[in-house]
Amino acid sequence: MSQPSDYYALLGVARNAGEAEIKKAYRGLAMKHHPDRVASEEKTAAEEKFKQITEAYEVLRDPEKRAAYDRYGVAGVRGAGAAGGGFGFAHFDLSEALNIFMRDFGGLGGLDAFFGGGERGRRDRQRGQDLKVTLELTLDEVAKGAAKTVRLRTLDRCTACSGTGAQDGARPTPCGTCGGTGEVRRAARSMFGQFVSVSPCPSCAGEGSVIRQPCPKCQGDGRVRADKTIQIDVPAGVQEHHYLTMRGQGVPGPRNGPPGDLIAVLEIADDPRFERHGDDLVYDLPLSLTQAALGAEVEVPTPHGTATLKVQAGTQTGAVYRVKGKGLPRLGDSGRGDLHVRVHVWTPTKLTAEQRALLEQLAKVETAPPAEDRLGRKFWEQLRQAFGNR
Repeated sequence: MSQPSDYYALLGVARNAGEAEIKKAYRGLAMKHHPDRVASEEKTAAEEKFKQITEAYEVLRDPEKRAAYDRYGVAGVRGAGAAGGGFGFAHFDLSEALNIFMRDFGGLGGLDAFFGGGERGRRDRQRGQDLKVTLELTLDEVAKGAAKTVRLRTLDRCTACSGTGAQDGARPTPCGTCGGTGEVRRAARSMFGQFVSVSPCPSCAGEGSVIRQPCPKCQGDGRVRADKTIQIDVPAGVQEHHYLTMRGQGVPGPRNGPPGDLIAVLEIADDPRFERHGDDLVYDLPLSLTQAALGAEVEVPTPHGTATLKVQAGTQTGAVYRVKGKGLPRLGDSGRGDLHVRVHVWTPTKLTAEQRALLEQLAKVETAPPAEDRLGRKFWEQLRQAFGNR
């Protein structure tokens, strides 16, 4: 272990700091550097730092050790062992640091809940598994929101024992090994004195109780196979591969343990009418030659019914009209995207004699199309304007 030069600096406290301030500083640093809280690649560095701050805390919290440190520095508390007159920190290891931490902070709610130790006795009941389902939605359901029903073959609370796992509703009895605490404690001596190591009780798996007469229906598990029907409310405006989490709708934990969650992954079917681009939609509108040349009012579909679109005279294939607010709802917002109507001028493949005669008359008086239209450049420019320069 490296030699910290200043215990006060390690904890970030002044040299006249009181015991409460020292304890508070150590608590915060322990939360940050505890080996169980860091990634595997950072564990070695965290263990070293945790040992250093714990050594500093153990010295500064004790008036006798602190006085020796203030007078002689590290040498005053790192003697050759307790018999040599010092306080024996020369071989301070991680297990001793963890024991000190558990000794002084095991009963504090914030640390207790995170690290699993302390005065709460038995450990938390086992949580049930999460369930995952896939929901298929139509574009109309995305536009309006939907209530979807799923049927699951899963586990549910055993009604015969009310989920306790005990026959005839009998209460589980306290474990004889751990006395109902869910923990077994073993005393050990170290250079700091006597410490107690705490581990889950092997007889009751940390539950603190055992079932003498298991429920015959669930075999003591508190759960049985069952079919469940669950309604999932899907909000409007969701996207492909979004997921919804239904808290507590997963598998219940054994013996009345907390349930897991139900996770619904959303898949959205293609709609033959539209292309989707986020909250915007694209619709391909076929126009006749006369509608495109003379202009027209046409009805176009939207996810919310139909809308009237005024087509300007002289509209070309590739022209894009934007109908504001006729796209899909924005998730969590009151607004909507837009509907982009992309024009395709339809050329007839079969003509009647009258139609041919009229078109031949038109051909005698019509002008040649501009070069940019013949090359199709306007089409791509209109697309860029529609989707890039809104």
